[in-house]
Amino acid sequence: MRKTVIASALIAACAALPSLASAEDAAPAPEHTFTSNVTLASEYIYRGIGQTNRKPAIQGGFDYAHSSGLYVGTWASNVSWLTDGSPTVSNSIEMDFYGGFKNTVGDFGYDVGLLQYFYPGSGYGNNPNTIEGYIAGSWTFLTLKYSHSFSDLFGWTDSKNSGYLDLTATYELAPGLNVIGHVGRQKIHGDNSGASYTDYKLGVTKDIAAGVVVGLNYINTNASQAFYTNAFGKDLGKDRVQLTITRTF
Repeated sequence: MRKTVIASALIAACAALPSLASAEDAAPAPEHTFTSNVTLASEYIYRGIGQTNRKPAIQGGFDYAHSSGLYVGTWASNVSWLTDGSPTVSNSIEMDFYGGFKNTVGDFGYDVGLLQYFYPGSGYGNNPNTIEGYIAGSWTFLTLKYSHSFSDLFGWTDSKNSGYLDLTATYELAPGLNVIGHVGRQKIHGDNSGASYTDYKLGVTKDIAAGVVVGLNYINTNASQAFYTNAFGKDLGKDRVQLTITRTF
């Protein structure tokens, strides 16, 4: 009887070992997280409008996140929309600085923050540097976000309090393969209200290696050619296809 009891105890202990190992393997999320990313894009397109005159862009950023939900980050890309056809302007880069708080409750998430777009250079008319606040809510594969400018928006005169509302769906078709649908409405406040427009995007992303994602997007807008055709005759809001390759570290 004693041997039977001991054997039973050993069997029970062995059966418990995998559970104990799993509990040990499931380490808690780190308190501090640092990530970086770099992207090669066939064109830098923001809110449906071309930023590099239909030419390629290299982009990258750094992010810090705290387990509480607080985060800060910076991101940069080459741009040409300020200098295209304007010899008095000296600028070749956009730098973004942002910070906020985000969290999830079940399938629901929220994000609120502040973003500074900075265009170092000289020779500008109205200052293109822009400050926006944003708030977003998400549910499973849907995200609704509103951004509000606390300064003139990207150099548009008297455009303070402009807003951008966008809805994005990211649906996983298969592991590592996502289809993305997006619609956004950019409202320009003030005398340039005719520059307001709606943009659309349909795309796919595919994880091709650890940390490497390839994206292919079709993008279009109903933006007025009168406001968005540059000095080279390029309609920056016209429909086109964009290819991106992103590596996250």
